[in-house]
Amino acid sequence: MPPLPDAVIRIKNLHLRTYIGIKAEEIANRQDIVINIVLHYPAERARESEDIADALNYRTITKAVIQHVENQRFALLEKLTQDVLNIVHDNPWVTYAEVEIDKLHALRYTDSVSITMSWRR
Repeated sequence: MPPLPDAVIRIKNLHLRTYIGIKAEEIANRQDIVINIVLHYPAERARESEDIADALNYRTITKAVIQHVENQRFALLEKLTQDVLNIVHDNPWVTYAEVEIDKLHALRYTDSVSITMSWRR
């Protein structure tokens, strides 16, 4: 029997506040951002189990992202996005990860500006 396709976990609309930007008011004040994470992992053991040890613990990943984002300062959205992507793909079970981060109200007349980055094992 061929292997089953990876499970896909989506962490949607994680609302955080961090220092992001290069203008004086951005450096001095936290801003709202929204993070969306997609991660793939082989879930063969979890499909047949009720044991958390057999599944990818997305809560642990999310807590690490929150800790990093809220306790750092970033000039560039690209650096923030890469940092979050690194946290996600540090889990050895992750085979593919995609991170999109929206900087809310970054430009006049817009809801947000976002950057998406991905990684594949």
